[in-house]
Amino acid sequence: MRPTANRTERPVVFIWEVTQACDLACEHCRADAEPARHPDELTTAEGKALLADVSEFGENQLVVLSGGDPCKRPDLTDLVAHGDDLGLSMSLTPSGTSSLTRATLDDLADAGLRRIALSLDGGDAAAHDSFRGEGGSFDETLRAAEAATDAGLPLQINTTVCAETVTQLPAIRERVRELGAVLWSVFFLVPVGRGRVLDPVAPERTDDVMAWLADVADEEPFGVKTTEAPHYRRVKLQQGDDDPGGDALKRRGGVIAGDGFAFVSHTGDIYPSGFLPKSAGNVREEDVVNVYRDHELFERLRDRDELGGKCGACEFRHVCGGSRSRAYAHTGDPLAADPLCPYVPDGYEADDGGVDAD
Repeated sequence: MRPTANRTERPVVFIWEVTQACDLACEHCRADAEPARHPDELTTAEGKALLADVSEFGENQLVVLSGGDPCKRPDLTDLVAHGDDLGLSMSLTPSGTSSLTRATLDDLADAGLRRIALSLDGGDAAAHDSFRGEGGSFDETLRAAEAATDAGLPLQINTTVCAETVTQLPAIRERVRELGAVLWSVFFLVPVGRGRVLDPVAPERTDDVMAWLADVADEEPFGVKTTEAPHYRRVKLQQGDDDPGGDALKRRGGVIAGDGFAFVSHTGDIYPSGFLPKSAGNVREEDVVNVYRDHELFERLRDRDELGGKCGACEFRHVCGGSRSRAYAHTGDPLAADPLCPYVPDGYEADDGGVDAD
């Protein structure tokens, strides 16, 4: 079963990590961010050339400028405006710091920014600031969220789920509603960067968390999506045949690394995801559109019948596919089974003759 032609030709989400610089020291940071900008970052001219290449994917291609903290780049507003002029749908994931001023948000909105995503990893200052490694981060994030709304920017809230934060989810849910966010993006930890020192949620608890998130999606005015946890789709399908979204879920596969998703690092390396740092080239030498469409790594990640272990045997592989990033982080093989998923397909046995529960 091949992915849709659209996903073969263009990603649903394209992310450019414009810098690794950031004033925070978050425990889970994928980027191992540091206060200073890297001397080999893509320049303004190179960044504009990259955005021009990305526009070849097609009109309204979603582009997320991430970091680090994108606000550490003085040319950020110029880059947003350039992307908007090219017909790209420009979004931003800044850090909740004092650099995210109302004036900055107004300038970004005027430049054509379509959405802003801020991170909340605790329901109160003590929990959030402890996780983010910076006192005052919670208050700065709430201030930035209010300023974004005042600037007319739709707000998305991102949350990292790990053993340390999972009990905070109900309180964060309340904050997401209070802030008037349009989407809650819930990221299940992948052990990369500084996140290697954190403990994930136990696999046997993961399905319960996802079932709870599905209920949240039904009950709240904001949308809910998971990142690096496509088995959320399997859980939703298993909730019952009367699920009104069931047919739609069955018709399209989940967005996973390399399949509906592409990432360019601050120095131009092209990855299937920022959480799957296996390079398929560099934008200084390669056309990112050609890499996404034709590179062997991306093609294999889009073929769910290439998956190994219990993911390859799973009847839900075409609607789920497992986290390729987490498989790579744990095994070095991006096509291996996702160790966070507790589901074992009927009749599946591991190579050693035992049931593979990862």
